[in-house]
Amino acid sequence: MNEDNITNENQNAMEDALNSVHDVKVGDIVKGEVLAIDDDKQLIVGIQGTGVEGVVPMKELSSQHIDDINDAAKIGDVLDLVVISTIGKDKENGSYLLSKRRLEARKVWTEIQEKFEAGESIDAPVTEVVKGGLVVDAGVRGFIPASMIEDHFVDDLSQYKGQTLKLKIIEIEPSENRLILSHRAIAEAEKAEQKEKILATLKAGDVVEGTVARLTNFGAFVDLGGIDGLVHVSEISYDRVDKPSDVLKVGETVKVAVLSVDTDKERISLSIKATLPEPWTDIEDKAPVGSVLEGTVKRLTTFGAFVEVFPGVEGLVHISQISHEHIATPNDVLSEGETVKVKVLDVKPDAHRLALSIKALAPKPNGETEKPVATPVDTSKYQSDDDEGGFTLGDIIGKDLKG
Repeated sequence: MNEDNITNENQNAMEDALNSVHDVKVGDIVKGEVLAIDDDKQLIVGIQGTGVEGVVPMKELSSQHIDDINDAAKIGDVLDLVVISTIGKDKENGSYLLSKRRLEARKVWTEIQEKFEAGESIDAPVTEVVKGGLVVDAGVRGFIPASMIEDHFVDDLSQYKGQTLKLKIIEIEPSENRLILSHRAIAEAEKAEQKEKILATLKAGDVVEGTVARLTNFGAFVDLGGIDGLVHVSEISYDRVDKPSDVLKVGETVKVAVLSVDTDKERISLSIKATLPEPWTDIEDKAPVGSVLEGTVKRLTTFGAFVEVFPGVEGLVHISQISHEHIATPNDVLSEGETVKVKVLDVKPDAHRLALSIKALAPKPNGETEKPVATPVDTSKYQSDDDEGGFTLGDIIGKDLKG
């Protein structure tokens, strides 16, 4: 082989190398072999099939923070890279700025776009709490506005840092690196599914646990795990409750009995007191005839005073059993809310009635003895329109009729 032939071959090889450089363009996906690690800050790679080199800065290696570049790559590794710019103008010895991170992000954007079009959700960990919402790592940076975190207001967003959330894709724009996500949409969908399940399975008579979600003047709304049921104020306790907030707190766990379920209107009526011991149970043992109890005057009527001696248990002190002296109305000597001592004259457990006396515990004036009742009394006037009355004359004045 003569010198002319050798010279021609070298020139051809050089021309081929130069021509191949023209094939490397910004945006191309190439393979780069790690040739060296420069000052632990960047990789020097040879772009396969081109005969030219490129540089991969440490920040372009991964979307995750890297403390040591040697943990991300080593000499001899072959990496998939994307060309992001040129460095210098000497094409024979020129270099290219390459990125592994952006190529991975491009693949991620493609996958997210496909999931967005298919209506699928993604899972991503919360990496940062910022003003107005949360930043997540979905392979690319994603953002959850504060209004899209939950189906209710959240005051402290720091609790979400480190949590992995299931998210719906709301908006995607890879060219602007914009990915807007929503956890609220997922929470609402899950709650709707759970609500449907609860309505289909819950029935009157069931006893379940729930969490007090809201308190109003007329009752408490209890979250049963996807749907709220109402405990009317009258169903909170056997004792009288003026305001639900007096006895319940938001967030409190309570046991409730299901009174009714209306699937069409999605309404559930609940009762707390139905899960409590019935106050009239063993009343003959708790309030035997002749026993002395302390109670609170709950209501005053023209014919007497109703005194609560146990939570949910009221007895009647007939006007004739209030004082040894004649009184026109119970209001003359008693007031609602007053604490009094009473003696049990009669007990009717089945009818939920107690006949009580205040007079029996008070000394008789001037040592007088009571005279027996001689005049017939019309007991119908002691009947009330509801179950609070209905006492017979014997219930009302008890043993005073004897003799």
